[in-house]
Amino acid sequence: MKKKIISLLITAVLAATMLAGCGNSGNSASTAGGTQKSAAGDSEAAGAGNSSPAASDEAVTIKLFSNLPDRKNGQGLVEQMIIDEYMAANRNVTIEVEALDEEAYKTKFKAYAMNGMPDVVSIWGQPAFLDEVLDAGVLAELNEADYADYGFIAGSLEGFKKDGRLYGLPRNTDIMLFYYNEKMFEDNGWAVPATYDELTALCADIKAAGITPIAMDGGDGWPMACFLTDILVKVAGTDYADIVRNAVATGDFTAPEIQKATQILADSAAADMFQVGYDSQDYGTTMNLFTNGRAAMYCMGSWDCSMALNEDIAPEIRDHIRAFTMPVIDGGKGGANDIAAWNGGGYAVSASSSVKDEAVRFLNYMYQPDKLSKYGWENGVGMSAQDQTAYLTGSETELQKQVMDILKNATSVSGTPINDCGPSAFKTSIESEIQGVSNGSVAVEDFLEAIGAACR
Repeated sequence: MKKKIISLLITAVLAATMLAGCGNSGNSASTAGGTQKSAAGDSEAAGAGNSSPAASDEAVTIKLFSNLPDRKNGQGLVEQMIIDEYMAANRNVTIEVEALDEEAYKTKFKAYAMNGMPDVVSIWGQPAFLDEVLDAGVLAELNEADYADYGFIAGSLEGFKKDGRLYGLPRNTDIMLFYYNEKMFEDNGWAVPATYDELTALCADIKAAGITPIAMDGGDGWPMACFLTDILVKVAGTDYADIVRNAVATGDFTAPEIQKATQILADSAAADMFQVGYDSQDYGTTMNLFTNGRAAMYCMGSWDCSMALNEDIAPEIRDHIRAFTMPVIDGGKGGANDIAAWNGGGYAVSASSSVKDEAVRFLNYMYQPDKLSKYGWENGVGMSAQDQTAYLTGSETELQKQVMDILKNATSVSGTPINDCGPSAFKTSIESEIQGVSNGSVAVEDFLEAIGAACR
């Protein structure tokens, strides 16, 4: 992730300002994609590039395996919109969708990797997920030249490459956020914290009021690892990437910055920052705590900005959702505008697909700049890995504007979260051990030794 990301986002924000002046996720599910057909004839948008037509009128079925089970909101809605459009424009194509929540998805992905992949799949452009997948040869190589005019942000494709060859496309630019209920804060006289000590004191006040301070998805492991990443960025500053890289390479996680960050996490959980049972509760349960008004804050990624447009959430909560990033930590090197940002989730095509050409055409259709990027922005699902400048209207939600400002003002972006920086054994270890170190059942030094051993 390069600073060019920030400059592009600054351009986007300035564009939104000028226009104004001119005046996720959920419960596990398995779902079939819509089968809408259309009498539309020739489609110039369904080819491998921006205008190449489908190869023939022969009936084709594409199987898409997705980690977006909610097809009515957020990224799942955007994905389904594009699927329906593609089938309407290509009457010979049927797209069948299997969608599971993230942890169930990753488990079944491993089974598919051994027994035959669906044609188009969700992937993550991070070493912990992608390295072994690429070594197994289950993904098809893509022609990078096809995407020269797709507006991908500089550096965003790098995590989806091996030996200079491209095997997938990123969907988002992601950051972790503390979502909060602004009205609840105002009604109780609570202020957005500027330091971690202020966050700790705030959580104590919220707890005293009989409300859960922070809704935390601890059951899945990775959100807490991202929380640890944000703490470490504030402790280590721009040294974050080098510290983590060295720890993974040597299997030694005893760097003082890592020890301090881990201890802060453990102390935070011990101080009841999170809900009772956080270490066994999942994504949907955790989000519901916040969206039902039982938690003042919710720690999750920028992809959940779509909450501000989700009509299933009561307007007295939906209209007051705001966000801030990890506060600075006393004695840390990271400033208020040093954040972790990465290009994570995306899509790829199976190397063994029997309809590979059509699958690539569909993938490329999804990524045309006026599809995923545009629809994603309009539905408030966070920042794309593609330039979204052309789609800003000046009437975005306050939550979207906040995230834009966070990225515009970023002085450094750290890159990949710690749990995705090593081999899959390390990812499995840190995501399964982090509940123990946070709830006090595992000592900090034992946690660091365990995740180090997974790298050796």
